[in-house]
Amino acid sequence: MNRGIKIAIVDDEQDMRQSISQWLALSGFDTETFASAEEALKAIGPDYPGIVVTDIRMPGMDGMAFLKKLMSQDSGLPVIMITGHGDVPMAVEAMRIGAYDFLEKPFNPDRMTDLAKRAAQIRRLTLDNRALRLELSDGTVLMKKLIGTSPVMERLREDILDLGQADGHVLIDGETGTGKTVVAHALHAVGPRAGRKFVQLSCAAYGEDDLAARLFGPVPDGVSLPLVEEARGGTLCLEDIESLPQALQARLLTFINDQGTPAETRIIAVSNLQEPGKTCEDVLRPDLFFRLAAMKITLPPLRTRGEDVLTLFTRLSEQFAEEYGCDAPEVTAQEAAQLLQAPWPGNVRQLINVAERAVLQNRRGSGSIASLLMSDNEEMQPVMTTEGKPLKEYVEAFERMLIDNTMRRHKGSIVSVMEELCLPRRTLNEKMAKYGLSRADYL
Repeated sequence: MNRGIKIAIVDDEQDMRQSISQWLALSGFDTETFASAEEALKAIGPDYPGIVVTDIRMPGMDGMAFLKKLMSQDSGLPVIMITGHGDVPMAVEAMRIGAYDFLEKPFNPDRMTDLAKRAAQIRRLTLDNRALRLELSDGTVLMKKLIGTSPVMERLREDILDLGQADGHVLIDGETGTGKTVVAHALHAVGPRAGRKFVQLSCAAYGEDDLAARLFGPVPDGVSLPLVEEARGGTLCLEDIESLPQALQARLLTFINDQGTPAETRIIAVSNLQEPGKTCEDVLRPDLFFRLAAMKITLPPLRTRGEDVLTLFTRLSEQFAEEYGCDAPEVTAQEAAQLLQAPWPGNVRQLINVAERAVLQNRRGSGSIASLLMSDNEEMQPVMTTEGKPLKEYVEAFERMLIDNTMRRHKGSIVSVMEELCLPRRTLNEKMAKYGLSRADYL
């Protein structure tokens, strides 16, 4: 439960900091101790992966000065203050400055553990949110999330880089679960508006009146700006654009036309229309459609991406295995073929679910990847076939995945990979060159 969250314990009394450390370590926390605030500040910076427990009365920099310093560099850091009876008013003042809570000596160890657990949960959420915001503003990170070496993915990355630098509005469409929102963020992050606001709204999430107020104003709270104003100079991403009512389509078109060229605010429209035989062009008024679709990206379904399926499954299962503290499942040749043949109606989102369930199954020591595919896709056959693809392609995809997994597990050690796969060095080098694998990627 407390994996990955540290607790920095700061107290000038050795017995006190050691007893707190031992107690919290028994509760599953990773602790580190410091005899002074000055010493602790050398190790605790912004985005420190944990929380702080500190005494108030210490020689040199006291707990209050220490708290102010911590809050100045990271106001989201939970700090639990330890106080003597006479220091309670000071502790209350510390809460006003930004302390998470305080404990009065002598304190109940269980109370300390409970406070630490709640503070750690808050800290984990804060750090996750920061990481997500950073990820969604970093074009390089976002482009790396678009994993795959298939021709359609290579072309998608090229399109994102090209259209990201352009200034026109963009329409993104594709099947559900293909990653349209990630691509919208990437278009913003790799372009000249990267440092400006990216404002997102689902047109399917609100009724017409509420949607009109949020988009164009007046906003009900009387304080917030309508989104067309909030996004000014940046990007306005409208998800489920097919759900935008006709009257609001007209207002959006007026907003676009009034901006002139080049547009001050870029519109990225995301279509999630899944009705058979219908496209976004069928449900949007023609003049708005042609303004939005001047630049268009259609995301490829997972079933067209070939061995990207195995690459994605490997990366996802490794991530979930790390999260759950267990080993990732080994993929057999038959399971690899079935992963490649699966229809994947839910695309990458479905693959994420299958990878997580495969890791959980593996942790229990039961089940198989094939059984998960069968439960997700009733039309899948429980035997390996080569329908629609030459056997050679399945063999090569499995071989590439096997070398990739082994290189990753041995962190690029060629000797270890040669020994495990029983391959001569020259053969391994030739196969890595054939599959576009570089040792430098695993170091």
